[in-house]
Amino acid sequence: MSTTLILIVLAFTGIIGIAAGYTLRWLVALGQKGSAEIKIKQQLLEAREEAKRIVSEGEKEAARLGGELKEELRAKEESFTAKERRIGEKESFLDQRQLDIDREADRIKAQIEEVKRIKERADGLVLEREKALQTVAKLTEEEAQNELFKTIENNHQEDMMVRLQKLEIDGKERLETKAREILTTAIHRMGNSVHADVLTSSIPIPSDDIKGKIIGREGRNIRAFERATGVDLIIDDTPGMITLSCFDPVRRAIARIALENLIIDARIQPARIEDAVEKAKDEIGKVMKEKAEQAAYECGIHGIDPRLMAILGRLYFRTSYGQNVLQHSIEMSHVAGMLATELGLDPKVAKAGALFHDIGKAVDHAVQGTHVEIGRRILEKFGVDKRVIQAMQAHHEEYPYETLESLIVQVADAISGGRPGARRDSVESYLKRLQELEGIATSFAGVEKAFAIQAGREVRIFVKPEEISDLQAHTLARDIAMRVENELKYPGEIKINVIRESRTIEFAR
Repeated sequence: MSTTLILIVLAFTGIIGIAAGYTLRWLVALGQKGSAEIKIKQQLLEAREEAKRIVSEGEKEAARLGGELKEELRAKEESFTAKERRIGEKESFLDQRQLDIDREADRIKAQIEEVKRIKERADGLVLEREKALQTVAKLTEEEAQNELFKTIENNHQEDMMVRLQKLEIDGKERLETKAREILTTAIHRMGNSVHADVLTSSIPIPSDDIKGKIIGREGRNIRAFERATGVDLIIDDTPGMITLSCFDPVRRAIARIALENLIIDARIQPARIEDAVEKAKDEIGKVMKEKAEQAAYECGIHGIDPRLMAILGRLYFRTSYGQNVLQHSIEMSHVAGMLATELGLDPKVAKAGALFHDIGKAVDHAVQGTHVEIGRRILEKFGVDKRVIQAMQAHHEEYPYETLESLIVQVADAISGGRPGARRDSVESYLKRLQELEGIATSFAGVEKAFAIQAGREVRIFVKPEEISDLQAHTLARDIAMRVENELKYPGEIKINVIRESRTIEFAR
């Protein structure tokens, strides 16, 4: 009985506990729901306030932007108005200018017609005067002309003698026409452009950050590079550029190739610098060999000692007054071959002498003596034909002209190096001669302007008509020609052209 009662009590107690738990849970849920609703309402109020604030700020920003746009539009409208006003003023000015031009053209046409009428009257007066002179002098036109020629012959006998001497000289010059034609043909056929070299080379770099790598920590990379190449490496503030400076073009070319390879590799350190320089030396050696073989093949000279070819290739990196020595030698070889062929001499000897005429310049920085003497010893050492040595050794007149080929080599050297533009000093002396020619002309009284034209072959001199008459103009031309002959050295002949122009201007108002 007691056990049953206990079970009943426990069951009743469990039911009551379950009911109480559900009731408590329901009460807790009601409390949480009320709290969530309050929080949602609060957040909704805050969102509405934030939206009002954003809208207000947007309205203010829109108003500010609208004001700025209105101000900008107003400024542009004022600018356009000013431009339209200036354009209108210019159009008015141009219209007025066109009217002035039209009036001036009409006035000039009227003056031209008046000049024509005056000229016709002047021609008639000249004919009447000639008839009157014939009547007074009782001489016909032919007789008066003969008398005039006799008077001129007596007064200008010295001038006629000078003219006769010039005619005699002209006769001798005709005998040299063929030689001049040969030289002209050679010059025209070899009128190559000339590239003037300098003592620095500029290397482009991908970015300025590479400059720090080239310098290295505490400058060890740049010191190693300059020690290995013998070239000064200039790194300054110039963007995207590094400069190499050296008087020896071979060393400068080696340094350029080595530096370009190091920049591409981007791993710059003393050990790699030495390897890059050695590879660049091998590459430059191959280039010199190829250039020497190409030069010999182009000039048609075969059977040259390979050691001599190596020395010849160094001339590719050698310059003289800004002119590449190897290109100069090749050009000389072609010119010498042409001249020798025209004169019936041995073109092979002339071409070889011209090609090797400056071979001494390849090593003149390391060997004592002039480049002619050094080149002579080099050719003798490698067993070059004696006629070739004789042809090359006289191009600076250090040795006598033993053969006609030596004369040809000297002439070819003058043609290749002496033409304007080939060398810097030739251009300067050429311009100096033109300035001296104009200076002589302008030094005479009555000369207004003087211009040397046609490469100094002609001088056009404008004189003042109120100071120089027609007869004085002839005397002035003769005096200038005589002074040019006495004071200047020039090839060929210079034409002295004196121009006297009279202008009469009058205005009808």
